[in-house]
Amino acid sequence: MTINTQTNTLPAPWAMHDQSSRGRRYPEAPHPYRSEYVRDRDRIVHARAFRRLESKTQVFTMRFSDHFRNRLTHTIEVAQIARTVASALGLNAALAEALALVHDIGHPPFGHAGEHKLNELMRAHGSGFNHNLHALRIVEHFEQRYLDFPGLNLTFEVREGIVKHSCDYRALDFPELAEYLLDLRPPLEAQLIDCVDEIAYDTADLDDALEAGLLDVQSLGERVPFFGRAYAEVEKGHSAARDKLKFNEALKRLLNFLATDLIESTQARVADARVSTTEDIRRATERLAGFSREASQVVAELKRFLFSEIYSHPAITEDRDRSVCCLAELFEHYHASSGSMPATYEEAATQSPRAIVVCDYIAGMTDQFLLRQHQQRFGLGDL
Repeated sequence: MTINTQTNTLPAPWAMHDQSSRGRRYPEAPHPYRSEYVRDRDRIVHARAFRRLESKTQVFTMRFSDHFRNRLTHTIEVAQIARTVASALGLNAALAEALALVHDIGHPPFGHAGEHKLNELMRAHGSGFNHNLHALRIVEHFEQRYLDFPGLNLTFEVREGIVKHSCDYRALDFPELAEYLLDLRPPLEAQLIDCVDEIAYDTADLDDALEAGLLDVQSLGERVPFFGRAYAEVEKGHSAARDKLKFNEALKRLLNFLATDLIESTQARVADARVSTTEDIRRATERLAGFSREASQVVAELKRFLFSEIYSHPAITEDRDRSVCCLAELFEHYHASSGSMPATYEEAATQSPRAIVVCDYIAGMTDQFLLRQHQQRFGLGDL
């Protein structure tokens, strides 16, 4: 198969076409010059929750430097890769871009560590926390921008993709999600998001780790042979170049390999499954977007290296643990102290379990806002 290079057409019959959308929860007239998924993308970009991503941790907190990725810049990089891959596959690039832009909108402060701590705290109250499901609540309820409806009133496919882009849910376990066709696969545009997210953060985290002085390039080449070979090829042709530029070129080749593999592997799986419509994609026995075995091995090697050498580095874990401790202490304070949250949240706590409202309040905070609230309450530590 050849990769489609036309970025302004939708040649694939299994692409998600706007006219096939299941529509919005609250019907709206079509826009005169913007497609439905472009409107969704624009609403996401203008959402307050999207702007807050600028002040939420990706891996390295703002204590390190202003130059490292935050949750917003990571999201923009995911969207760029998603649009490129979707266009090459002849899919609906606007839908893929919208899903990429919204995929992390439900993340709380302090990255995955903050999510894990909120989930732990909520389990003690008989519930839990999942950033994808929280993102759905944000776009359905918390964002209030329009006169005619609550939330952003996104199309069904974007809301479905928020829920299902990274995992499948059983209707028996999540009856509140029944409307999202839990017995079916999401469209290919949604299936791509987890993979392009992987490409974006694996390569970006290596880049930021080098900038932070935490990355041993030789060790990376030994542990991830694809990168080692790429770096050796660059070194052979550009031995006099700056080390950082040689690293950048090797990293670019790694990213290109993974993106190209995702395109070609997904094409091959679609062909093998003999699908011809979006409905065929939904009814496939397995997800059809994904890496080849070779690329999956490279991804696994990257993840093992990042977890053992970067994410567990004391320079990251000590800062992260202090921040997450502040999150937990604030949670317990708000939960135990009536009147400790803003009036709108205190009012919401009269209608819903207080733990859920506290969780919503904290999940919406930026890193620095949470740390300021902690310092004002407890008066300990530096911001």
